[in-house]
Amino acid sequence: MCADTPDYKDSLNLPKTDFPMRAGLPQREPAWLARWEEMGIYDRLREKPGRTPFILHDGPPYANGHLHIGHALNKTIKDMIVRSHQMMGFDARYVPGWDCHGLPIEWKIEEQYRAKGLNKDEVDIVAFRQECRAFAANWVNVQRDEFKRLGVTGNWEDPYLTMDFHAEAVIADEFMKFLMNGTLYQGSKPVMWSPVEKTALAEAEVEYHDHTSHTIWVRFQPVSGLEGAVVIWTTTPWTIPQNRAVAFNPAISYGLYEIVATEEKSTAMVGEKVILAQALAEGVFAAAKVTEFRLLRDVATSEFDGTQLAHPFRGIEGGAGEWDYDVPMLPGDHVTDDAGTGFVHTAPSHGDDDYQLGLKFGLPMTYNVTEDSSYRADLPIFGANARAGEEKPVLYVIDPNGKDGGANVEVLRKLAHVGALLAKGKIKHSYPHSWRSKAPVIYRNTPQWFVAIDRAMDDGMATYGDTIRKRALESIERLVHFTPATGKNRLFTMIQNRPDWVLSRQRAWGVPLTCFVKTGAKPTDADFLLKSEVVNARVKAAFDAEGADVWYSQGFKEKVLEGVVAPQDYTQVFDVLDVWFDSGSTHAFVLRDRADGTPDQIADVYMEGTDQHRGWFHSSLLQGSATIGRAPYKNVVTHGFTLDEKGMKMSKSLGNTIVPQAVIDQYGADILRLWVAQADYTSDQRIGPEILKGTADSYRRLRNTLRYILGALDGYTANEAVAPAEMPELERWVLHRLAELDVQVRAGYAAFDFQSVFQTVFNFATVDLSAYYFDIRKDALYCDGSTLARRAARTVMHLLFERLTTWLAPVLVFTMEEVWLERFPESSIHLQDFPQTPGDWLDETLAAKWATIRQVRRTVTGALEIERQAKTIGASLEAAPEVFVTPDVAQLLQGLDFADICITSDVVVKTDPAPEGAFRIADVADTAVVFAMATGEKCQRCWKILPDVGTHSHAGTCARCDAALTEKGL
Repeated sequence: MCADTPDYKDSLNLPKTDFPMRAGLPQREPAWLARWEEMGIYDRLREKPGRTPFILHDGPPYANGHLHIGHALNKTIKDMIVRSHQMMGFDARYVPGWDCHGLPIEWKIEEQYRAKGLNKDEVDIVAFRQECRAFAANWVNVQRDEFKRLGVTGNWEDPYLTMDFHAEAVIADEFMKFLMNGTLYQGSKPVMWSPVEKTALAEAEVEYHDHTSHTIWVRFQPVSGLEGAVVIWTTTPWTIPQNRAVAFNPAISYGLYEIVATEEKSTAMVGEKVILAQALAEGVFAAAKVTEFRLLRDVATSEFDGTQLAHPFRGIEGGAGEWDYDVPMLPGDHVTDDAGTGFVHTAPSHGDDDYQLGLKFGLPMTYNVTEDSSYRADLPIFGANARAGEEKPVLYVIDPNGKDGGANVEVLRKLAHVGALLAKGKIKHSYPHSWRSKAPVIYRNTPQWFVAIDRAMDDGMATYGDTIRKRALESIERLVHFTPATGKNRLFTMIQNRPDWVLSRQRAWGVPLTCFVKTGAKPTDADFLLKSEVVNARVKAAFDAEGADVWYSQGFKEKVLEGVVAPQDYTQVFDVLDVWFDSGSTHAFVLRDRADGTPDQIADVYMEGTDQHRGWFHSSLLQGSATIGRAPYKNVVTHGFTLDEKGMKMSKSLGNTIVPQAVIDQYGADILRLWVAQADYTSDQRIGPEILKGTADSYRRLRNTLRYILGALDGYTANEAVAPAEMPELERWVLHRLAELDVQVRAGYAAFDFQSVFQTVFNFATVDLSAYYFDIRKDALYCDGSTLARRAARTVMHLLFERLTTWLAPVLVFTMEEVWLERFPESSIHLQDFPQTPGDWLDETLAAKWATIRQVRRTVTGALEIERQAKTIGASLEAAPEVFVTPDVAQLLQGLDFADICITSDVVVKTDPAPEGAFRIADVADTAVVFAMATGEKCQRCWKILPDVGTHSHAGTCARCDAALTEKGL
């Protein structure tokens, strides 16, 4: 610029804001948290009158350890649901909760005891429970601070804990409803059992890992009738002493085979005859090292009817007659010819199929395996009494350290000794393990307490059926909406096929099964269980006052039974409830009993990971079906698991875990929240350094858009506002887009679809606004005086500010607060609702017109870019292109300053045929551009090249800039 050329830079209305480009979230977010706490934001929202309650009921995390990335995902989704519904006009309440009882905590205390050389069983049970309670309380406080750091809003000062006295009282009371409605019973059946933890496990407490098992092929010799031995195959040799039958399937083809030749080390004998499924014979003989065999004849399954076999240990030396019984052959549909031999060894005490077959045919149950998976001491051959003097007298299936305990090998050895072992091997397969101890589990027959889910209840709540199963299935079909929809079939199938609910656990830390049984009575006797409303009320009152520990206090039984029955006639039950019953009961003590709950005990949303179809969703459904007659929820929302960037499951051993606090320390909680919003949480999500970098980049782009809006609104007041009807078309198009987005955002939030909400708003902000509208209007914003175009643009900026900040507030809780405080420092974005957007902003005709204009502009921009690359021009304002369009399009452009829209100094619109060589874009029909340089001088203020520059009172300006300078008094 020459020395005598005026410098008009200071006269421009350049954006002005203190909002920093660099967010500094890790350092600044804690201050906003402190501000919200001081303001009491959550409580102030509850004071808003006339709102419909909306309750997301928190599935309680376990109070045990620091948060992992799955916790962060889960709680952030919940927070987005709560915040968005609050801003859509609901009274959106969120009471965080914790699951405090159960084996994981008890196991931690036991580990501490073992490290000190102490025996848990020698400690007073109440003292032990108090240690568990203190352990849980400590982790509740740790996790609460970690959840709050994520920006999660809620009633943190008054959460619910399943170990609170009132919670324990209600859990016991809910259990006693099953006692009174007749669905509770004591049964003896095989359940998943952890030998290491010495307790029954629910399916939700089991995970599957690869495990190497012994496999054996065993001969069962016929007592009479059949020509050959029946061969079974099993991966659990330790169950052979408990065998009570051999099952076959009438639909399978069987054959009688003769062994002709064998390898030297084979345990098969030349000339012996065996019966096998024909589809499996070749594989069996290969395992038995049989080199030649022949099929003698087909064996009809009618030959098995009434056939008795000898137990392999029949007549064994030292057996004391323990196995000198006949083993029946029984038909069973569960037998297949996919693997094995076509015959299934049946031990009713150690498998569900076996148990069901035993029920059908009246097979006896056995009790040979104790709680630590050792054989009972007086079991011949295998019990500790029989093995006295051995190096290892006690045989375990799984030893106390979770390893193979020798029972399999010893049974295998004895089978070989008596000549029953045809073949042996090992197999690596998926096998159930306790997800706490990581040790293998077994099926074990034990007396447990069950809820009969198919037993009719006469409780006056039969709208959806008279059994728990019927009510649960009807709820799924008729009352509950699932997100994603696949969750419906998943839960339905689980409920449809599940057995009775095992409630009891043989542990110390939990709510006891508050019931009494008549001493000496059988579980099938009518008076076996004490049913007394008076006793139940006393128990509940005692728990409310002193907590569940009172159950274990001296004289408690006598106190609650006094005057009702003779205490000496009844035995107190000391098993504790499955923790899934605790969390399944939360709808009673949280939703029903709290002022911020709902008396009908039905939440608007339950939201957890997909594993909770067999966990909390499941137990809550069963519990609610029994006690309130239906599911305690209207919506079930599920998220997937979190994987690393390669799609692998996270594990400490692989070193691919992502710790939420580490992400917060590097990027801030808002970046973690944005990762959640950008992911399709209904499937498994991936996270890692590169993904987080991409998330941070999206955040920066959005932050720049918001910073631009703040800068453009510097000094804006309501006095500048322009009514929509008076705005230029471009501003009315923006209002149309806002009206469209308002519908989409609200629908997305209502459907819990945060990915679509964020993508919709983000694309609008970065494409429609930053790359289009702002690009066009920056000239008017910077250079105009108080023109209609500038005032309308600033009005639109204000309307954009209101909507973008509130629409994004449920996701970016910290950043939107920061943006809001730039304009309204005494308020909070989180006290606002989504603004009501007038329906008459929608203008489809205008939208269609501007869609066409935008395509024409795209063609112009494409033509200018070629000239820019050729260095013909440096900036688009140096151009004044000729644009060839159809008459219809030319009419659309009439009345518009199309040069402003194209960011050129001039545009000539023509309807003549475009000359040869004119620039075109393939997907924009009937539009062509011929480049031309702008003529005139460059305005020293706005840099447009115009013929009138230099003819006004302010040197080197165009008419527009001259007027603006005059208006400013310059």
